[in-house]
Amino acid sequence: MNDRIRVLLVDDDEDFRTSLAAELECRQFNVNVAESANSALKIFENNEIDIVLLDIRMPGIDGIELVKQIKEKEEAVEIIMLTGYGNVENAVKAMKAGACDFLSKPCQLSKVEVAIKNAHEKKVLKKQNVLLKHELERKERYPELVGDSARLNEILTIIDKVAPMDSTVLVLGESGVGKELVARSVHRNSTRASQPFIVMDCCSLNENLLQSELFGHEKGAYTGAVKFKHGLFEVADGGTLFIDEIGEISPQIQMGLLRVLETGSFRRLGGTKNVRVDVRIIAATNRDLSSAIKNGAFREDLFYRLNVVAINVPPLRERSEDIPLLVQHALQSSRIPGARRKEMSAESMEILMHYHWPGNIRELFNVLERAIILSDSDIIEPKNLPLPVMAQSKQVGQFDKEMSLSELEISYIEWILKKTGGNRKQAAEILKIDPKTLYRKLTERS
Repeated sequence: MNDRIRVLLVDDDEDFRTSLAAELECRQFNVNVAESANSALKIFENNEIDIVLLDIRMPGIDGIELVKQIKEKEEAVEIIMLTGYGNVENAVKAMKAGACDFLSKPCQLSKVEVAIKNAHEKKVLKKQNVLLKHELERKERYPELVGDSARLNEILTIIDKVAPMDSTVLVLGESGVGKELVARSVHRNSTRASQPFIVMDCCSLNENLLQSELFGHEKGAYTGAVKFKHGLFEVADGGTLFIDEIGEISPQIQMGLLRVLETGSFRRLGGTKNVRVDVRIIAATNRDLSSAIKNGAFREDLFYRLNVVAINVPPLRERSEDIPLLVQHALQSSRIPGARRKEMSAESMEILMHYHWPGNIRELFNVLERAIILSDSDIIEPKNLPLPVMAQSKQVGQFDKEMSLSELEISYIEWILKKTGGNRKQAAEILKIDPKTLYRKLTERS
């Protein structure tokens, strides 16, 4: 990778221009040269430039005007005025136009070199500040989506693009990865943010109740429908309806949902009039809908209506670099009554980093809540973590995935004994079991 500072030298004096460019190249700068403002602008448009060294008096467009034009094209570039007309008035004009430094000819080469390096450092700091500001703004927009992995940043980029649109979004991923958090982030950053965000979990109700929940019903529509009821589509009118586990809905409800997507209207259960709504739909599933389509369990036309923009949320095991930030977020935001603020020991964090997390973020947060409750000090130690997490960890050793729970238990006991130097009493205290129980388990092992 070429990390040399890229300099554009603009001066109408050919001898000066050629000589200075050669000296700067010898000092490992990457130099382009131009004899006028017009040629400088062409070079600037076709090349990556970090620093511009610029004369004031030139034929045609002068240096002050060129500063303004360059800054309009690229605010981040830094400009140093290097001129034989080094008076206070010119210096003030140059600085107001956007130059960062002003040197008078003749000037020692060492001063030019220092000025270029200082200007480049300023440019780098400005870029870092812009990136930091962007990152802070992004965290404010997506407070629940914690992490800094490439996979998560890909998701945030998609949300940035899709949120302002009214397109239907399909969120895919395993149980516990945070699909609802993604849906909420899309809604919060959309033009519907001030309107309702309504959640419908399709796993929690049978078909009749689910149909009633989504579309509402008229009085007497079915046994038990003793009064009129608005459906969630009406409740979400103007906002967003998040339909979770959409892969579980029946063909009949799939048809009703397709009608809403195509026409913006539906009929309540037992009703005869069309009800029009303006609702954005975000759906989610942990099922493979392509397989469901092949099996006839899911309508292909509905799938294409839902799958305008797909967001694939990776499992936690594929973004393990986010675990420390997720742990920090969970510990800082813990609201367990009576619990003190806790921290994670380095050894415990290492164990969490190497666990495979089949339950994803939901499982991680449950483990942390348990650890907060069980730890007696302000530091969460490995002994406060559940056995399956400990046993799976590389801290304990490499295990066969087919090991039984009893085998994992014995492996963990052996690891604790190793940590205590074979002290069974101390090991029993750490394991919170009676020494006799520990002895029995070790006897059964042999």
